[in-house]
Amino acid sequence: MIAVNKPSGILVQGDKTGDEPLSEIVREYIRFKYKKPGNVFCGVIHRIDRPVSGAVLLARTSKGLERMAKLFQEKKIKKTYYALVERRPELEEGRLVHWLVKDSNKNFTHAHEQQVKGSKLSDLGYKLKGKVSGYYLLEVKPGSGRSHQIRAQLAKMGCPIKGDVKYGSKHKNKGGFIHLHAYQLEFEHPIKKEPVRITAGFPKDQVWQLVSHLA
Repeated sequence: MIAVNKPSGILVQGDKTGDEPLSEIVREYIRFKYKKPGNVFCGVIHRIDRPVSGAVLLARTSKGLERMAKLFQEKKIKKTYYALVERRPELEEGRLVHWLVKDSNKNFTHAHEQQVKGSKLSDLGYKLKGKVSGYYLLEVKPGSGRSHQIRAQLAKMGCPIKGDVKYGSKHKNKGGFIHLHAYQLEFEHPIKKEPVRITAGFPKDQVWQLVSHLA
């Protein structure tokens, strides 16, 4: 495996935009770093959204891809995110459960209180960590891995993420990124059976630096 602290604005996997994705950047890095000729393998194990920063795991072998993908599917990966939101949640700590429906045409996820046609159950835990510059820092631990899950569920709670205008934020961040950071991944190594913890430091953004001591 190879772990990357992905900057916001970079795709994890290629799409119709044709922009160079993280998988290709890392593939070139492996080719150069280890002087590997020919076609270098670099498999996408999981993804985080383009405007989101933080920890991403990629596989250097097909077997590694298979084993790690299985851990994600079986929810054996503990994920911790940090989000800066525009409104203080009513409860300092809680668990959100929604039924999510993804609109692929609009690349938007709708969160529903009750089950609806085509919806998938989604849950996350959150904890208020502090307040900085008029925004509230939440530690978020998703129990599932749905598309736009954290963004949609926090917005449904009335706490949109700073800069996430797609999900109700009042103002767009310069550069289009949002204040959601994939901070940590924890799991048992599929071969060595040893605990692994991968932590991605906060971006250099001024607001992130102000809240980093609260994490």
